[in-house]
Amino acid sequence: MANQLCIVLDFGGQYNQLIARRVRECGVYCEIKSYTTPIDKIRELNPTGIIFTGGPNSVYDETSPHISKEIFELGIPILGICYGCQLMAYTLGGKVESCEKSEYGKIDINQNGGVLFKDVPETNTVWMSHTDFVSQLPEGFTVTAHSEDCPCAAFENMDKKLCAVQFHPEVTHSEYGKQILHNFLYDVCGFTGDWVMDDFIENTVAKLREQIGDKKVILGLSGGVDSSVAAGLLSRAVGKQLTCVFVDQGLMRKDEGDFVENTFTKLFDMNFVRVNCKEQFLKALKGVTDPEQKRKIIGTEFYNVFWDKIREQGTDGFFAQGTIYPDRIESGKGNEAGHGSTAVIKTHHNMVKMPDDINFAGVIEPLGDLFKDEVRKVGEKLGIPHDLVWRQPFPGPGLGVRILGEITEDKIKVLQEADAVFRDEIRKSGIEDQLRQFFAVLPDVRTVGVMGDHRTYDHLIAIRAVTTDDFMTADWARIPYDVLARVSNRLTNEVEHVNRVVYDITSKPPGTVEWE
Repeated sequence: MANQLCIVLDFGGQYNQLIARRVRECGVYCEIKSYTTPIDKIRELNPTGIIFTGGPNSVYDETSPHISKEIFELGIPILGICYGCQLMAYTLGGKVESCEKSEYGKIDINQNGGVLFKDVPETNTVWMSHTDFVSQLPEGFTVTAHSEDCPCAAFENMDKKLCAVQFHPEVTHSEYGKQILHNFLYDVCGFTGDWVMDDFIENTVAKLREQIGDKKVILGLSGGVDSSVAAGLLSRAVGKQLTCVFVDQGLMRKDEGDFVENTFTKLFDMNFVRVNCKEQFLKALKGVTDPEQKRKIIGTEFYNVFWDKIREQGTDGFFAQGTIYPDRIESGKGNEAGHGSTAVIKTHHNMVKMPDDINFAGVIEPLGDLFKDEVRKVGEKLGIPHDLVWRQPFPGPGLGVRILGEITEDKIKVLQEADAVFRDEIRKSGIEDQLRQFFAVLPDVRTVGVMGDHRTYDHLIAIRAVTTDDFMTADWARIPYDVLARVSNRLTNEVEHVNRVVYDITSKPPGTVEWE
């Protein structure tokens, strides 16, 4: 049985995925589509509600994204956000002008009723980001909120079930944003809240059994969250018909390869194939110091090793991938025409291109409709260990981008040990849940030190920890001094060839989270 559907029509806003995630958090299944999606296609999808995203344009500019007036005549409730708010007003005969005073950041608004503001205080804080505003409403609409500088911070026409907000309810800075979205979904659209993870698992397993039948399935298992949860679902569906191929290139964290193997051989009924190929990678990387060249070599070697092993396994069944919904959107495959005014952001690492000589019966993406937080919920319900389900983002080239300069076996060992000590202390300190990512880096730097009566000239270890909501921006974490002191003490005493520790206090921007 299909879930009720909410469509987010994207007009080029940076928060399109965040809106969809917030909708799903309210128990409503949501998909992102381009504003160019034909009206007939929208009618065919039969959504219970539609949300227009924000965007960087001005609606009175003829080159900006626009939409047919016909969409407002479908009888489907619509919520316009920011640019979407202005677009609704403009398309239906209202007037949009440039602001005398733009609003950015946290702004107090006053609401005076309306369905969207049920259970929301009269004065509340929202997140604004606009240089235009609705100066005249279309016929039949009523203002439901205003700020000091924005006379139409929200408006609605409940006869037609159309409403709009100039601010961004999807961001955490909007105090009652989730309540406002909930009010739209349940009180305006009439959703029943049928998007439940238990149902997703049960329905997905049933679909996988029907699709796969008695054929085999091969999955490339990286040990990351997405491929691990995909493996769990497939194992539950078809058991020994599933073969997971795990390439251990020697650039994982300490004991991580063994942890992945032990988890999947003990927890699930499947065939597990581990390819240990550290020597092959080290040989290919010998003498290479340029970061991009290292990435390219690691990617090429991984590709060759993986597909050689797949050829050994046979290709008479299906190939499975841990692709999730943002991967499909970012690769331009989440909707018919890219999304917003941008076709393809990037080709994602989970969207694997097969060699020309390999022909599977089809590709299976059991997580293709889920966001990362939903994937984690599925993983927990499948019984996958917490450490794996909540595994931090780990770069595809592994420690290869955390070892600056040439990658050698000795450097890998030093970094693995240092990273393990750092992670252990963070776990013991009780602040792990406050950090989104933390790790050690081995710069190509040696410093003078003193140990006992001896002078040393050895490695410097840099430690990095960040807090962030979306990884588009990140702030360095304020780790307590006593924790930093314990980390430094243990690194210099327990890890051979380390005599100095520094803490990276660079935010993003101007820096990036990873060093290379």
